[in-house]
Amino acid sequence: MRPLRPCWSCCCLLLFFSLGIQGSPEAPSAAPEQVHLSYPGEPGSMTVTWTTWVPTRSEVQFGMQPLGPLPLRAQGTVSTFVDGGILRRKFYIHRVTLRRLLPGVQYVYRCGSAQGWSRRFRFRALKNGPHWSPRLAVFGDLGADNPKALPRLRRDTQQGMYDAVLHVGDFAYNMDQNNARVGDRFMRLIEPVAASLPYMTCPGNHEERYNFSNYKARFSMPGNTEGLWYSWDLGPAHIISFSTEVYFFLHYGRHLVERQFHWLERDLQEANRNRVARPWIITMGHRPMYCSNADLDDCTWHESKVRKGLHGKFYGLEDLFYKYGVDLQLWAHEHSYERLWPIYDYQVFNGSQEMPYTNPRGPVHIITGSAGCEERLTPFTLFPRPWSALRVKEYGYTRLHILNGTHVHIQQVSDDQDGKIVDDIWVVRPLLGRMMYL
Repeated sequence: MRPLRPCWSCCCLLLFFSLGIQGSPEAPSAAPEQVHLSYPGEPGSMTVTWTTWVPTRSEVQFGMQPLGPLPLRAQGTVSTFVDGGILRRKFYIHRVTLRRLLPGVQYVYRCGSAQGWSRRFRFRALKNGPHWSPRLAVFGDLGADNPKALPRLRRDTQQGMYDAVLHVGDFAYNMDQNNARVGDRFMRLIEPVAASLPYMTCPGNHEERYNFSNYKARFSMPGNTEGLWYSWDLGPAHIISFSTEVYFFLHYGRHLVERQFHWLERDLQEANRNRVARPWIITMGHRPMYCSNADLDDCTWHESKVRKGLHGKFYGLEDLFYKYGVDLQLWAHEHSYERLWPIYDYQVFNGSQEMPYTNPRGPVHIITGSAGCEERLTPFTLFPRPWSALRVKEYGYTRLHILNGTHVHIQQVSDDQDGKIVDDIWVVRPLLGRMMYL
C-alpha cells in the first residue's frame, strides 16, 4: 500500500498557510497591554482595564508623585475571554477600580502583577459636582488601518486638552477580524490616549460579530449591560450612551429594543428631575436619525429605524428624546462631519434667524464619524437638505466644551487641514424655564 505522503503534505501545507495568514502564535505573556481607562459613574473613581495572555493577579499601584514609589494599591478581577473565531483565541481581561481619588488631581499608575508590570501612565481624576467645565474629544469610526485623527488626538491628550473621550461606535474594523488580532492591534494603538483619559464608548455595527463579544469584553462601562446602554454625569451634563444596533441585529433578541427603550425613558425622567443641577442632557449613539450622505444607510431613509422605531411605530427614539428635552445628540456611522439645524420630525426649530442655536426649540444633531478607517470618507449628496447646516468631507474629530449650565462650545477639527477648526458654534440655553420641549 502506498504511504499517505500526499495527504500529510497537504495537511502540512494547510497548516503552514494558516499560520502565514494568522501569524505565529504569541508566546504567552503576563505583561499587561492594551491599557485603558473608563469612568464607572462613581465620583472619585476610575477603572483601569488591561489584557494579559496568561492568568495573573489584577493590581494597580498608584500615587501622586511622578517619580519614586507608588504607595497606593487596588486589586480587582480577571475574566477569561475566548474569541468566537476559528482559532478560539483566549486571553485575560483585568479590571481594577480606583476609589477615593481627589478631584482634579493628577495620578501616576502602573498595572499588572508580580509576573509583569505595565509602564507608568498618568491621568487626572475627574472633578466632582456640576460646577466645572469638562472638555471632551468626540468621534466615531476609528480603525486600526488609516486612523487619520489618532496622531493629533495623541498630541492633544499629551497637552492636557481633554477630560474624557467619547468614541461613538465602530472600532478597529473590526475587533473580531483575524481571530481578534485586529482588536488587539487597535487597543494597543489607542493606549496613549485611552490610558490617560476615560475612554467612554457605545457599540456600532462593526462590533456585531459574535453578539458584540469583543466590544463587551474589552471595554468597562458603567451599569450592568456590558456597555450596551448606560449614563453618567460629567460637570453640568448628563450623558447617555445607547445602542442603535439593537434595532438592526434583531436575531440577538427583539427584547433588547424594548428593554433599552424603557431604560432610556426612566433615565430621561430622572435627568429632568435633576435638571437644575445638570441642565444639559447629551446622548451618544452610533447610527444617526438624519444625514445627507450619498449612500443607502438608515439615516438616508425618511422613516429611519432609529428615528421611528421598528415597523415605523414601535420604540422610536426621536419622539422620546424630543419629549424629554435632549439638548445635543452625538452620532457617527457616516464617515464625514455634518451639523444639523435644531430639528424635530424634519422641521427646523431654530432659536431665531440670527442666532439659531440660542434657545433652540429642538435638539442639535452632530454626526462625527470621520476619525479615519479603511473604508475612507463618505460622500454627500450633491445638494444639502434644508435641515443640514454644515457638511465637511474631511478627516477629523469634534471638540466639545461644556462651559457651564447655559453654554456649550462645539468645534470640528480637520486633520486634512493640519488641525484647522472648520466648524465652531455655541449652543446657548437659558436656565430659567428650561425643561422639556413639549
